[in-house]
Amino acid sequence: MRLTKFTWLLVAVVTIIYTATLVIVRVENPRHIQAECYRRWRSAYVIKQSPHRAFVNTSNQRNNPVALSEGQGYGLYITALAGRHGWAKPQDFDQLLNYYLAHRDYVGPHQQTATYLMKWRQYRKDGRWVSDANSATDGDLFIAMALDRAATVWPQRAGYYHRLERQLTNDILAYEYNPQTRALTVGDWATSKSKYYRLMRTSDVAPTFFDAFYRLSHDQRWRIVKGGMLDHLADLSGQHRTGLVPDFAWVTAGHAKPVKPWTVASKNDGNYSYNACRVPMMLAASKDPRAQRTLTRMMKFFSQSYHVTAGYTLAGKQLTHHQSGSFSAPIFYAVSRNRDHGYDNLFDSQKFIFSKPLTKDNYYDAALTSIAAMEGMN
Repeated sequence: MRLTKFTWLLVAVVTIIYTATLVIVRVENPRHIQAECYRRWRSAYVIKQSPHRAFVNTSNQRNNPVALSEGQGYGLYITALAGRHGWAKPQDFDQLLNYYLAHRDYVGPHQQTATYLMKWRQYRKDGRWVSDANSATDGDLFIAMALDRAATVWPQRAGYYHRLERQLTNDILAYEYNPQTRALTVGDWATSKSKYYRLMRTSDVAPTFFDAFYRLSHDQRWRIVKGGMLDHLADLSGQHRTGLVPDFAWVTAGHAKPVKPWTVASKNDGNYSYNACRVPMMLAASKDPRAQRTLTRMMKFFSQSYHVTAGYTLAGKQLTHHQSGSFSAPIFYAVSRNRDHGYDNLFDSQKFIFSKPLTKDNYYDAALTSIAAMEGMN
């Protein structure tokens, strides 16, 4: 009987040591984490609609899928990043690209003008695959940036990818830009006749994307957009000691203020919630001083707590007590790209997102975690 107890104790000790070693290996081996993230992400979320077309499923039900332009943008971006390591082929990227091209939005009084913007949502209704009209700027930005990355990863396709990138970024400026506020709107539906024309999504402030679009097009408006949106973000960040910014803000040429609850989608529209959580990721690689100042203010707030939770008021009060990869992944990404800036402790506190397999039932968590792994890890 003593031998049996000893044997079980030995098994338990070996199991604990093995599990701990496995976690350490996972966290300390970036290439393994990156490859595994991409493999699990693609297996869980990419659905082939035909031999030459695929989309990213953003619902938790594979038999009742939903495609979003935002999800398609992440999918293209992640696939381009995977292509750098040889884990994805140009055919994988093109299948996702073909789906986007087959679901472009139309504008005008009678929806008569085709654009290179993507319709924001598709789903099955009455046995048919249908699309909802209108675009979402965050999805279009990631699709355009994915094309820019893909042109570098697969140079034999660069001419084609850059041509599509020009067409898409031209239409972003034509239909998703407010020159009065120097900011991108939230979608082509927020026209000059809409009360939402002055609405800005803070996670659309993407200075490195705007730099890439300017390098390709030499269109000065991308410099204006970059400057205007960084100014608005800095204004919002400076309004609270936390440096936090809201999901959405009303902007004018020289001022920005958080929206009130339920202005767009939820009671947390004016809080640091599931849109603004991407801001650290979007600012992380920029060398612009405004981007760095805003990022540093936010990151130093997060560094005061080991347990970063899923959302805050702008004054710093927790909206919930649970953690989420949607919030921790962008923070990990940002600290990985900006070491020795006074918030290095976040590297250790947020790397828990890689200590378990990538989730298969939350496309948003999975996408942001995959980007943090594949682009944030050196």
